[in-house]
Amino acid sequence: MVESPDLPEPSEESNPAAKRKWRRGRFALGFLVMVLAVLAGGGIGACLYGVNLYRRPGPLMEERTVTIVRGSSLNAIARTLFAEGVIAEPGVFKMAASIEGKAGALKAGEYAFAAGLSMQEVLAQLVEGKTLSHRVTLPEGLTSWDIVQIINAAPDLQGPPIETLPPEGSLLPDTYFFQRGETRAQVLERMRDAQLEALDRLWPSRLEDLPFETRADWVTLASIVEKETGLAEERSLVAGVFVNRLRKGMPLQSDPTVIYAVTKGMGGQLGRGIRKSELRSEDPYNTYTNAGLPPGPIANPGWAALEAAIRPAETEFLYFVADGSGGHAFARTLNDHNRNVRTWRRIKAGRKSD
Repeated sequence: MVESPDLPEPSEESNPAAKRKWRRGRFALGFLVMVLAVLAGGGIGACLYGVNLYRRPGPLMEERTVTIVRGSSLNAIARTLFAEGVIAEPGVFKMAASIEGKAGALKAGEYAFAAGLSMQEVLAQLVEGKTLSHRVTLPEGLTSWDIVQIINAAPDLQGPPIETLPPEGSLLPDTYFFQRGETRAQVLERMRDAQLEALDRLWPSRLEDLPFETRADWVTLASIVEKETGLAEERSLVAGVFVNRLRKGMPLQSDPTVIYAVTKGMGGQLGRGIRKSELRSEDPYNTYTNAGLPPGPIANPGWAALEAAIRPAETEFLYFVADGSGGHAFARTLNDHNRNVRTWRRIKAGRKSD
């Protein structure tokens, strides 16, 4: 019980009116003190309730993706989270963000909020900027046309479609992560930057006496190696064969260059066998009728093919042909190569009859 403060009590015999007034004042003062005590106790209770609400699991029953728009105020963010069922009380969320000095540190983006996250955990996720990442994967050996088709079709990328094809060989195939709101042009620019970085890092490690001097020719050779084999253990060996042929002035005789001459990089796949007329064509990309490297890359090579082209295997092989197992049979002489070719033709014939 709260006691009212002591006040001097007037004598009733000397002044009855003053006595009654004194009693009324004492009652009012005691009541006021009691009210203030109740309010103080209620404030502490409300504070404890808010802290408990801030820390206990939230109302989400399953993971939900929510986008916080760039430039949103604390009020707008709290309303969005409440409307999406992520938090139970926007007022408590705003107060906590203000008290902790994080009201201006909340980052925009697309978030995946797990089920049952407390407001404290939601606030931490927004401050850390742990947004949802999307990805687009560009395999090695795709032409620039192929890559642009994939980027233009990516549903989570923004901005207008890419209409101008990047130069062949100027993009580094890889898996690229991005956040909602990034544009197709931005991802394409990252691919260009990644390719330039790869070239800068690898070029100083090249072997001496390679039969080419420029980085452009290097990328061209790497693109042919990339299209010739998908086996990691064969890349440097295939590169070694082409380097040997370049040193001897022999035509590379690479089927993928003929295919590129026919398709011009539009899709990269011929969908049929190469015709004899196509092998005899005078197209500058045809390495059967033209010695040396073609005018430019025929695809976008990956890191491993780039490395193989400047650090080829030291070998005497001058020929290779498919061996029927996904790899190639290599040969030093034309006679050995022709024997391997006959073996490959028998394998193909057997597959057709089956």
